[in-house]
Amino acid sequence: MPFLSSKTSWRHCFVASNITAGLVTVLVAYTSSVALVFEAARAAGASPQQTASWLWALGIGMGLTCIGLSLRFRAPVVTAWSTPGAALLASALHGVPMAQAIGVFVFASALAALAGFSGAFERLMHRIPRPLAAGMLAGVLLEFGLGVFHALGGQPLLVGAMLLTLLLARRLAPRYAVALAFAAGVLVATLVGHWRLPALPLHLTHPVWVTPRFAWGSLLGIGLPLFVVSMASQNMPGIAVLRNNGYATPVSPLVGWSGLTGVLLAPFGAFSCNLAAITAAICMGPEADPEPSQRWRASVWAGAFYVVTGLLGGSVAALFAAFPQALVAAIAGLALLSSLGNSLLSALAEDAWRDAALVTFLVTASGFSLGGIGSAFWGLVLGLGTAALGRRA
Repeated sequence: MPFLSSKTSWRHCFVASNITAGLVTVLVAYTSSVALVFEAARAAGASPQQTASWLWALGIGMGLTCIGLSLRFRAPVVTAWSTPGAALLASALHGVPMAQAIGVFVFASALAALAGFSGAFERLMHRIPRPLAAGMLAGVLLEFGLGVFHALGGQPLLVGAMLLTLLLARRLAPRYAVALAFAAGVLVATLVGHWRLPALPLHLTHPVWVTPRFAWGSLLGIGLPLFVVSMASQNMPGIAVLRNNGYATPVSPLVGWSGLTGVLLAPFGAFSCNLAAITAAICMGPEADPEPSQRWRASVWAGAFYVVTGLLGGSVAALFAAFPQALVAAIAGLALLSSLGNSLLSALAEDAWRDAALVTFLVTASGFSLGGIGSAFWGLVLGLGTAALGRRA
């Protein structure tokens, strides 16, 4: 099915709920973790031009993969940089020459592409029961749901207006609920003086090429952990969110093509390109589109906004950073409420898997980390262990 099959298709591509979901996806991605990208670049000794190039490469990589994979599979495929990976690099790249850091990026992305195209990662994902995958996703999303009410305590007028608007809009205009909640938040923040549109000089970012250099010490000491962390903390939950929302998109090409994109853009500063989980859920809920088969349009819009943020680099990142933190926390949580509820329902619906799914959910939600690997991976491990013990008993 072509993207534009008739004259009316143009109107279908400009649905407000699709555009809003795409915009909120990018807003949440940048405001929640772009600071870690700056920290990683600073640790690598990047110049301001190189730091801007990192943002260019990440934005272009995520944009092209969101658009290309969503159009190819007609599913809301959203990609992202690895937030845990950025945190790892921020602490591990000190003293590592920039060329070696780029070599680490190429190596980690090449491993991801190999794991994807070989089918190894897909075979692993087929072994994970759906209730446990749903429990893991619910644990990942819980923090954002709770964030709405944490923000409500600090900014009751701002967040209260957003919450009330969302609840009313869900009854009166459900397609526009998140858009109206976001607009209400911006309006209240502006009226009470919490936010003012900053004057930003918008200019195109010029990518900076750095020829990679490979050193065994940095490849094994940084590249291998970066690969493991990205696969366990990003690609695994990313597939889980697709499956939990009913999309049977093949795993191998998603992981393979996103990894290959990372390889191609690594010399410009793309340290990872992998599947998103939290932001992907924003494009998969009924607020993005009431018809599940049309929600891929929301992720295409997310890709378009990513391309814009990449081309404009640091200017757009600074704009996102200017939004009040309470507004960002509230819109992220409100946009994910439906996904959180559906995940909990899927996780706990089957009696036989309930204990294991509950353990997976709680471990993931706890933020538990061991060996540099985040709680989503360990939640699955302990959930599978609980299921195995239950069968033996």
